[in-house]
Amino acid sequence: MTALFLLDHASVLIFALTGALVASRAQLDVVGFAFIACLTAVGGGTVRDVLLDRNPVFWIANPSFIATACAAAILIFFTAHLFESRYRLLLWLDSLALAVAVPAGVATAMAMAQPLPIVVIMGMVTGCLGGLMRDVVCNEVPLVLKQGELYVTAAFAGSLAAVATSLVTRQELFILIACAGVTWALRAGSLAFGWRLPAYRARPPRR
Repeated sequence: MTALFLLDHASVLIFALTGALVASRAQLDVVGFAFIACLTAVGGGTVRDVLLDRNPVFWIANPSFIATACAAAILIFFTAHLFESRYRLLLWLDSLALAVAVPAGVATAMAMAQPLPIVVIMGMVTGCLGGLMRDVVCNEVPLVLKQGELYVTAAFAGSLAAVATSLVTRQELFILIACAGVTWALRAGSLAFGWRLPAYRARPPRR
């Protein structure tokens, strides 16, 4: 098993759990749970592979990714009621998923010898788009667009950290650890301590 395969599987599993939790908030049936879990789990990776012309797309090449997502959906379908605050659990699971998916996107682009700006973009795409699809389909305010929160910023910083580390060492493990560490530290700091970037404030037009 390669590091990329393990990262993709971990990303699929954790993002599927978040998708199923959102499905529980929407009170969907078990098929709805599976659909939202799969959409969340493979959405970002699918867009990444299509943009990189990676053929076949990772979950078509290995359908075990879909099986993993469906298993996660069924697990949450029968256990979601046990969690007192599903939304808080969703936020922290999503932060962990982001910290795994961004390195997966980075590793994929690097394995294909893409230019460094593309590596950064693929890290962000893989980390952010699955959750965006999940929230839009379930009529939730997308986490990636919550005012001032560090989400896309965390993915961007983690991808940049990977690129910077790759200029110092060619050890893939160190590159991916740097990427995951920076991504999760910023996202977790935003959740736990309220770290924010300044948000735009409209001003009256000058005459």
